[in-house]
Amino acid sequence: MKEQIHEQFKKYFNAEGEFYASAGRINLIGEHTDYNGGFVFPGAIDKCIMAEIRKNGTGKVRAYALDVKGGDYVEFGLKEDEGPKQSWARYIFGVCREIQKRGGVISGFDTAFSGNVPLGAGMSSSAALESTFAFALNEMFSLGIDKFELAKIGQATEHNYCGVNCGIMDQFASIFGKKDCLIRLDCRSLEYKYFPFHPNGYRLVLVDTVVKHELASSAYNDRRHSCEHVVDVIRKSGHSGVEFLRDCDLQMLEGVRPELSGEDYDCAKYVIEEIQRVLDVCEALEKDDYETVGKKMYETHWGMSKLYKVSCKELDFLVKLAEKCGVTGSRVMGGGFGGCTINLVKDGLYDKFVSEAHSKYEIGFGHAPKIYDVVISDGAHRI
Repeated sequence: MKEQIHEQFKKYFNAEGEFYASAGRINLIGEHTDYNGGFVFPGAIDKCIMAEIRKNGTGKVRAYALDVKGGDYVEFGLKEDEGPKQSWARYIFGVCREIQKRGGVISGFDTAFSGNVPLGAGMSSSAALESTFAFALNEMFSLGIDKFELAKIGQATEHNYCGVNCGIMDQFASIFGKKDCLIRLDCRSLEYKYFPFHPNGYRLVLVDTVVKHELASSAYNDRRHSCEHVVDVIRKSGHSGVEFLRDCDLQMLEGVRPELSGEDYDCAKYVIEEIQRVLDVCEALEKDDYETVGKKMYETHWGMSKLYKVSCKELDFLVKLAEKCGVTGSRVMGGGFGGCTINLVKDGLYDKFVSEAHSKYEIGFGHAPKIYDVVISDGAHRI
């Protein structure tokens, strides 16, 4: 990949630049906990966006995207009204503008970039792109922006220039990722802690359903409303300090059950249990107890399927297949209604599981899934 990027960089700019990269991410456990004040548990992976960059002494950015079909070249300025129309270039422009809004002084640069983070599979290729450029520009222009602010720059780029009202997890993992470690991020305080992840004898495997059902966005809003409603009911029942479901326990939930619809109760039960599962997995990893990690992953999936109701037949099929194959842990990764399952698979079962997932899924749904092996790796860095 590096050689291909440099070949195009040389072709367009007849020069040499510095190489930077930032990773895609997985989330081992902790879904729909972020907007409930809970914990997420991501890690950077060995799939990244890589860019060659150099200052060009002008007020213009000249950028070439290798992965757009046929290649795509664009030039744009750094003022608010000079933004590019191409969606991929909006990520780079947004990072530049968010840096400037924070007082960072940058000028024009040349860049060519490519990546191997699969698109649409829930590994956050957009966050990897934002983080690559935020990290690179911070270093190249000696801006002194701390890592948390770099992650917030990526998040603000999504909000203000790409129309996606995302949380902080994806950019956080892409910037803060560390080889052989997962990161517990407290979504209320933004405190974080690294936990060792060296699953000797196991592999992390993503199985992509290659489907995304249309229910996702409306269902997300419905679930979020359910969680907020339950918090409001619990607060009014005498627990005035409750701000998020993070502040609630199952006893509090049971106390207001007669006042809740079945759907609201189920949603809250899932979230309260999921927040605790993240803590249980952290404790298990400190003991190298990967069997407990796997058990909690299955609990998360069936909670998302039966309580939160954000799974789908394709995802449930793959998780049931994983159980039959003896896979240690399996669950939907991400918001639901399609995308990938994340699987913790013993080395000795890997070939059988991948073969069964491929053949039986194709028979059941008319197309093969995509398989991605991932390794927990470093986040944003200069190469």
